[in-house]
Amino acid sequence: LSYIITMKTAVFATLLAAASAFAPASQKASTSALKAFEGELGAQVPLGFWDPLGLVADGSQEKFDRLRYVELKHGRISMLAIAGYLTAEGGARLPGDIDFAGTSFESIPNGFAALGAIPGAGLAQIIGFIGFLEIAVMKDITGGEFVGDFRNGAIDFGWDTFDEETKLKKRALEINQGRAAQMGLLALMVHEQLGVPLTP
Repeated sequence: LSYIITMKTAVFATLLAAASAFAPASQKASTSALKAFEGELGAQVPLGFWDPLGLVADGSQEKFDRLRYVELKHGRISMLAIAGYLTAEGGARLPGDIDFAGTSFESIPNGFAALGAIPGAGLAQIIGFIGFLEIAVMKDITGGEFVGDFRNGAIDFGWDTFDEETKLKKRALEINQGRAAQMGLLALMVHEQLGVPLTP
């Protein structure tokens, strides 16, 4: 009986500690600094501007712009990763071999198992290509129209034909889709590690 009471007490204490994590934090003087970002793109209903870790509590526009840049980049990468993951999960593979030893693309499994199946030289090429993109391509060289504008005067796709309201709407959509893709990619990885099939 004492074991059951002890276990119930431990479970109750754990639940109480977890619930206290969601209790409203005490308001500090930095509230006025945070209000500076309430009107920023991405501060949307129902949360408004949400900074639970207080990363921009000092009101630094430079720090906010850096974090927005990182958010956009991770969102774009996650959207590509979701598309690639689901394409491979659906069975699509490149034709031919991945190396001169005859390892076919078809034989490479999906997800985390691919890391062990891809030959070392192939992984080195992938990491090298990502490094090249990071250093030379995926950055704002010319001082774009907004944080995360990587067009660099080369690619437009009709962006300059949109009015300001449409541009803001499309940028807000990108931020939200990127946030959703980051959560979705995390869910795909967790499901894979738990052994939950992604396809019926």
